[in-house]
Amino acid sequence: MGSRIQEKLSILADAAKYDVSCSSSGSDRKNKDKGLGNTGAGICHTYTEDGRCVSLLKILLTNHCIFDCAYCVSRRSNDVKRAAFTVQEVVDLTINFYRRNYIEGLFLSSGIFQNADYTMERLVRIAKKLRKEHNFNGYIHLKTIPGASEELIFEAGLYADRLSINLEIPTEAGLKLLAPEKNHREMIHPIKYISNTILQTKEEKKIIKSTPKFAPAGQSTQMIIGAAKESDLQIVHAAQHFYTHYKMKRVYYSGYVPISNDLRLPAIGTEVPLVRENRLYQTDWLLRFYGFEANEIVNDTNPLLDLDIDPKLSWALRNMDKFPVDVNRAPYEMILRIPGVGVRSAKKIVSARKFEKLRLEHLQKLGIAINKAKYFISCHGYIQRYADQQSERIKHFILSSSSSKYVKAVSTQLNLF
Repeated sequence: MGSRIQEKLSILADAAKYDVSCSSSGSDRKNKDKGLGNTGAGICHTYTEDGRCVSLLKILLTNHCIFDCAYCVSRRSNDVKRAAFTVQEVVDLTINFYRRNYIEGLFLSSGIFQNADYTMERLVRIAKKLRKEHNFNGYIHLKTIPGASEELIFEAGLYADRLSINLEIPTEAGLKLLAPEKNHREMIHPIKYISNTILQTKEEKKIIKSTPKFAPAGQSTQMIIGAAKESDLQIVHAAQHFYTHYKMKRVYYSGYVPISNDLRLPAIGTEVPLVRENRLYQTDWLLRFYGFEANEIVNDTNPLLDLDIDPKLSWALRNMDKFPVDVNRAPYEMILRIPGVGVRSAKKIVSARKFEKLRLEHLQKLGIAINKAKYFISCHGYIQRYADQQSERIKHFILSSSSSKYVKAVSTQLNLF
């Protein structure tokens, strides 16, 4: 690799680290005609559902940008070193890295130079070259540029496994403050177009088998958290809107890291707590897999997530009238709402209780977090002793128990040395 390419790679890979919206693809693109790569279970810089750690080339095409968004390190007024790949350079890097087994796919985004169509056309050309000229069947995730034509977006969806458009700031008011050249309308229009086209091509494929796939791994978006001082209520309701109306595959949350002394932004040294990101992701799972509505988790009375405890436990403590839940009789939907019970555990409970009445020891064997669940359940041979306790006391008991376990685990590790 030449020194100039190496320098570009260093600059543009570093600039891409702020985009967190890459995870296992969910695509099933198969290797054919002795081509390169195989998407398989999914490509990302994280762990897949089956526990595999996978990797991808994650870069910007360029960090030149015509916009001056206050929260972005690549904004046009920022004094950073600039670089840009050519279309062929990205193609060659992807193929060469894949042949060396460094990567399993490509995550490609870009700053916007000249205009949206000019940038989008180059992203599409890269994906098309990989697919058509190199028969590359690995995972490709392309960032869609807001304002690009529908023709270019459609072509991108024919070659990419996943498309994504970042909402950036969760509220329109926050976006106008920090990126006055942008608006949510330009971002939501392509999101809606992609959603409709995915549904349309799926329906067409049922009738005409030769209909090409369009973004088979769906679309995702990302919100920057804490730059515009939005509440968790605004963030969670925005996420639910995208899941409900646009069948979004994933919404990602990226805590803002202060990068300048711009008075519109949080001061340097006031990073968004990592635990807030974690609570938002836990809330996201409740929306997607546990049957919760956004208003149950955050509302006008409780606009912020509790940073001390997870959002499901927080909901349960605010709704003690719904507990205890009899695990031998309650419907699956209610068992899912018991703190300490996950989706797989809830399914195991429903299956196991067909054969015998479940006792506390049975639940432990099924993987239930009893130290948390015991405050909210009843089962055969177990008398609920906490129903008359105040929710704050139960919260204290659970936190104390968790703290004791942590201290015990650390002490055990220290005794090993």
